Amino acid sequence: MELFVSEGNPHCLKVLAALEVTGVQCGVQFINHEGKVVPFLPRPALPTLFLPSGQHLFSSNSICRYLFELNGPESSNQCNQWLEWEATVLQPALVRALHMAVLQGKGSEVSKVLHGPLNVLDQSLAKGNMAYLTGEAVSVADVVLWGALHPLLSVSSLPLSDHKSVKAWFDRVAAMRGCQSAAQKVLQGKGLEAMKSYMQKQPAPQSSQCRDTQPCNSSPAETDEGERAVSEEEMEAAALTWSKDLNACSQATEKQHPIMPQEGNRNVLITSALPYVNNVPHLGNIIGCVLSADVFSRYGHLRGWNVLFVCGTDEYGTATENKAREEGLTPKQICDKYHAVHSSIYKWFQIDFDFFGRTTTEKQTEIAQDIFWRLHNNGFLVEDTVEQLRCENCQRFLADRFVEGTCPHCSYPEARGDQCDKCGRLINAVELREPQCKVCRQSPVIRSSKHLFLDLPKLETQLEQWLERSTSSGDWTANAKQITRSWLRDGLKPRCITRDLQWGTPVPHPDFKEKVFYVWFDAPIGYLSITANYTNEWEKWWKNPHQVELYNFMAKDNVPFHSVVFPCSLLGAQDNYTLVNHLVATEYLNYEDTKFSKSRGVGVFGDMAKDTGIPSDVWRFYLLYVRPEGQDSAFSWADMALKNNSELLNNLGNFINRGGMFVTKFFEGCVPAMELQQEDKKLLAVVGWELQQYIQLMDKVKIRDALKHILNISRHGNQYIQVNEPWKKIKGGESERQRAGTVTGVSVNIACLLSVMLLPYMPAVSQTIRDQLNAPQSCINTMLQGPGTFVCALRAGHRIGTVSPLFQKLEADQIEALKKRFGGQQLEDEPSNKKITASTQPAAVPAPAAVAEVKVVVGSDPEKAKQLATAVAEQGDKVRALKSQKAEKDVIAAEVSKLLDLKKQLALAEGKNPEPAPQKGKKK
Repeated sequence: MELFVSEGNPHCLKVLAALEVTGVQCGVQFINHEGKVVPFLPRPALPTLFLPSGQHLFSSNSICRYLFELNGPESSNQCNQWLEWEATVLQPALVRALHMAVLQGKGSEVSKVLHGPLNVLDQSLAKGNMAYLTGEAVSVADVVLWGALHPLLSVSSLPLSDHKSVKAWFDRVAAMRGCQSAAQKVLQGKGLEAMKSYMQKQPAPQSSQCRDTQPCNSSPAETDEGERAVSEEEMEAAALTWSKDLNACSQATEKQHPIMPQEGNRNVLITSALPYVNNVPHLGNIIGCVLSADVFSRYGHLRGWNVLFVCGTDEYGTATENKAREEGLTPKQICDKYHAVHSSIYKWFQIDFDFFGRTTTEKQTEIAQDIFWRLHNNGFLVEDTVEQLRCENCQRFLADRFVEGTCPHCSYPEARGDQCDKCGRLINAVELREPQCKVCRQSPVIRSSKHLFLDLPKLETQLEQWLERSTSSGDWTANAKQITRSWLRDGLKPRCITRDLQWGTPVPHPDFKEKVFYVWFDAPIGYLSITANYTNEWEKWWKNPHQVELYNFMAKDNVPFHSVVFPCSLLGAQDNYTLVNHLVATEYLNYEDTKFSKSRGVGVFGDMAKDTGIPSDVWRFYLLYVRPEGQDSAFSWADMALKNNSELLNNLGNFINRGGMFVTKFFEGCVPAMELQQEDKKLLAVVGWELQQYIQLMDKVKIRDALKHILNISRHGNQYIQVNEPWKKIKGGESERQRAGTVTGVSVNIACLLSVMLLPYMPAVSQTIRDQLNAPQSCINTMLQGPGTFVCALRAGHRIGTVSPLFQKLEADQIEALKKRFGGQQLEDEPSNKKITASTQPAAVPAPAAVAEVKVVVGSDPEKAKQLATAVAEQGDKVRALKSQKAEKDVIAAEVSKLLDLKKQLALAEGKNPEPAPQKGKKK
């Protein structure tokens, strides 16, 4: 045997290291980079191994594997997966990184390019807890990956502080004498400088990094950065993967309930923020919580993880009491009614919960009270006295939303118990002048009430230590980290955990037996109690931090309760609770150019979507396409129609339908024989790369960005069909007919892969595609294994099913009608609204303090007033949330302005003067 290599060539470093480590006897010749040693190749190929049989090996990974297997066992499946990952994922990143470092002098930017692959390698090494990639002995995978990374990782300017497992492994392999010797021979002790001559002769790499900052509503076609350069090694690796036998791969399995943690598997517990029971969720609520969590849960199953996905309705608190009073029902009846509404909506959206529960259960009381007593006994609760307003007529303390009065700062007569919506100042309810109970309009009195507080300052050090570990090792979104830091920046304050209400989990302490737990303390415990109602062995999920990974999905307004308050409750309980590892928070989804509002008829709510006639999978697709991952985004009817018609109908649906129709029309419904040419292998490599990117992004919960790569694959497929024109070639000679068959067979196999990648996003469409292709069930769990496995699932002779179009066009008039229907015009067109003017309004008459209800006067509209009162409550909640998050002043001001406008509309609808009466003097 003779091995031909060249100095400064990183691929030669790998094979020389393999030769030295294995000790195989072989001649070595160093030649020029341009040296042509394989006569039938059109360009130089180094390294090259001449075999005694006269054959040549000129893939560096194939040479390494040959050398290791010559005197040792055959490479394991795990080892081969690492070699494929190196060729298809790591190498493209290394080519870009080396080009930047060696030729452009941008060594400082290399870490950004390598961050993703190094994360994958680091997590695998950390999870496996082994000395080497596949076990306790060095394998060909270790030598290949070490050789590929050595030129860059041996440079001190590239820090590995974030990848400690990689550093330990790299140093361990580098310490081997054979590796040291190989590095000296190829790089001559010159480091990256030795590679300059070699790199100057290589083509400039195409940038292929995903851009996290692309606009949320942008089309993937708009963000493509040109065709990727595909190496010979990538093509051969893709062809090798394609040829694997699907039947030998793992079979898809049905869920077996109850799902419990499994030894040796990745156990993933997924929660979605509990929707409040008295509200019908709108599209923003759905994408921010349950839909995002559902996509990741489905993806986890495809990856072979052991996943449990739980959610439920949050049912206790003031808002439920208020809603019950409005509808003349008991709180329990309201909860039953709206729990059913939520369940129906999520079922239509195909949200595949393993269990959807509720918080008004005995398990909730049991677990919440247990945590309470643990906090109490561990010294993390403190007592304090709070002055509150109490309505003697209603015999209850008044929550903020149940009291209204004159603002002490600007004299606005309808200020709420916690803030004035006119001047925007935060106020204490006891500071209101002339306060009124909103239920009976009686004047409340000030009473002191003793409450319990969670001593957050006492838990702050524990919290910060845990946060440091969790945010550095887990996938926390940037907004989750930022919001959490802002809460910690000024120091934590004790937080009240009790309320003077009736509808809630009772406080078990004898001194507080008339109180219930504050909903912010009680609601997150719902995750635990809902799981406990799913299985009596719930503690195997929630008291098992070493075996379970916890993902929390929510909108950003819920972050502090999940990153600060709830973790403090569990840390203080000191009962080995599972704390969140990955906190995934979205920004806000707006509706067109405004906000969702049920009361004003603006926006699409969950119970309305199915009445549009648009399939739930199309709703899922568009919401995920515009998912507000890094910034706020907006639902737009025009954009939804555009994405449906261009991406689903003309791109994805067109490609899948064409391949299937060609099989039916030209090959009697059976997949034809396929003889791969270089063009086909190149397509397989490109598709394989898109699959790798999809997996890397989905692993990091970049759901919107991963969707881009599905659509890219169908775009590549359409181009492939268009260039090869199988409909013409089928009419030609034998070779042309064969070519038509290959193109058709490759196309339907890509369609099969797309059906699997689509499953988390569009489950019904995914099933339809697999039904039309008559795809084997085992393809579901095969394609997303390891770094991605694009195999030929539909072999020659496979009979497909009946092919039909997957999507329908959304017509302009249909969209315009829907836009008008959900744009709030129905309220604007009401005659009572049009007739109200300043001149027709009666003068404001001061109402007695103790009237039972507001008297209806000329020009009032009770039904409209009821709708607007709800809108005011919603907008007020939003303003308070922004203030609690310390949002920018201009953002708060804009929302306060909207609130004041709603208050004026409400005053008009109630027949009142919308402006406060001038103050003639202050009360003494």
